[in-house]
Amino acid sequence: HWQLVESGGGSVQAGGSLRLSCASSRDGLGSVCMGWFRQVPGKERERVASIDNDGSSPDSINYADSVKARFTISKDKSKEIWYLQLNSLKPEDTAMYYCAADFDWRKCYSGSTTTAFGIWGQGTQVTVSS
Repeated sequence: HWQLVESGGGSVQAGGSLRLSCASSRDGLGSVCMGWFRQVPGKERERVASIDNDGSSPDSINYADSVKARFTISKDKSKEIWYLQLNSLKPEDTAMYYCAADFDWRKCYSGSTTTAFGIWGQGTQVTVSS
């Protein structure tokens, strides 16, 4: 049973930074699409960033326009941990953040914005105060 566990959320002031982590219970994953998503109560889940676990080309990493140049997704394949570095945080970044994975690596390419991923973590709360 594959599990993802997020950590690193918290409360910061606007302009601050956080680093979220997503640990996988499985190793040797190969090419899977890993994504970070966020959701505010009453709103649809938003795809924030994604990375092809086995990709190396620039198009294997994608960001939502709302977070480009502020958030960075990365991976440590040796530990099967994925990160989301959040910089220059704004109050509108306040949300529950989730990591997710899907064996369909194509969901990481061609500007895909799908939120239909198969495996989800439990979420970690990020709160940004003004």
